[in-house]
Amino acid sequence: MPHNAHMPGANPWMQEALALARRAVGVSEPNPRVGCVIVSAAGELLGSGHTQAAGQAHAEIMALRDAAARGADVRGATAHVTLEPCSHHGRTGPCCDALVAAGIGRVVASLQDPNPLVGGQGFERLRAAGIAVEVGFGAAESRELNIGFFSRMVRARPWVRMKIAASLDGQTALAGGQSQWITGEAARADGHAWRARAGAVLTGIGTVLEDDPRLDVRLASVGRQPPLVVVDSRLQTPADAALFEVGQRPVWIYAAEARPQAQARLEARGATVAHLPGPGQKVDLAALLEDLAGRGVNELHVEAGFKLNGSLLREGLVDEFLVYLAPKLLGPGQGMVNIGPLASLADAVALAFHSVEPVGPDLRVLARIPGRDAF
Repeated sequence: MPHNAHMPGANPWMQEALALARRAVGVSEPNPRVGCVIVSAAGELLGSGHTQAAGQAHAEIMALRDAAARGADVRGATAHVTLEPCSHHGRTGPCCDALVAAGIGRVVASLQDPNPLVGGQGFERLRAAGIAVEVGFGAAESRELNIGFFSRMVRARPWVRMKIAASLDGQTALAGGQSQWITGEAARADGHAWRARAGAVLTGIGTVLEDDPRLDVRLASVGRQPPLVVVDSRLQTPADAALFEVGQRPVWIYAAEARPQAQARLEARGATVAHLPGPGQKVDLAALLEDLAGRGVNELHVEAGFKLNGSLLREGLVDEFLVYLAPKLLGPGQGMVNIGPLASLADAVALAFHSVEPVGPDLRVLARIPGRDAF
């Protein structure tokens, strides 16, 4: 536990800061989702804000600006912030220096920043300036909200969330491939909200050729369309695929084979093509995740077919399953993941339920590989 830490407890101002941080979902990527609330010694709200788009103001700066707009004097006040104030010069200046310059008297933070460029230095600079620092309130909530950022900083790979819509007997499509729609409108809208919070959406060439999907966010409000990642070993993505119809969205296509003419056609449509050959003339999926981390992807939202789902799972690259279960039985069809047949029950992929909630007539199950979030 960090120096001078407190166990999470009742702190209404931190809860307000966390609510602000949640408003940064889909906005702040690749930066973490952070909220800040500045409160006077008398318990009066002076200013608040959350992290804006990359290159724009962080939460602490937004809160200081809000206080200035209100004509509030923040000297001696307490800043409640959901992550350690940054101490480095990135696209913006250090937030800890701004708090010091403003005369803040105390900082209550949820967590130490996992970014090695910060990693406690922000707290050290605050304390060196005579500012009291307390750490720990709202830690679990803040970490969960930023699990992808922590994953990228600590593991150098995104948090991989695999979304699946299935019947109660585990079928994602009929034997002939028909799958629209197994789940209801509420589940589809909820799935789009999860797309919106992702740093990128990943699919496979099989899905592109069979369904010609857009894989954009249409049923939820979003500040930007997350980039689309296509695993396409032989560069078979059609140049007129519907996925190119989404404006202002990066499309990253990963291939295993060099096909100059196909690559030229796709690049003419604005796609970025990367070659990451792996065994069996397939894309090296682990290397793909490392590359996406380098592109600033915190959370990777996977919507693919059972073959690619199975490959990701067998290689130990899936962290979490987002499964929508419809109260229907489809009989023999296409399953969720291609992992079997197993020789023994002991070989089953063990999961732990993280949350189970009804969404319209369907059920949303969030299940994790046990211990995968312990980084």
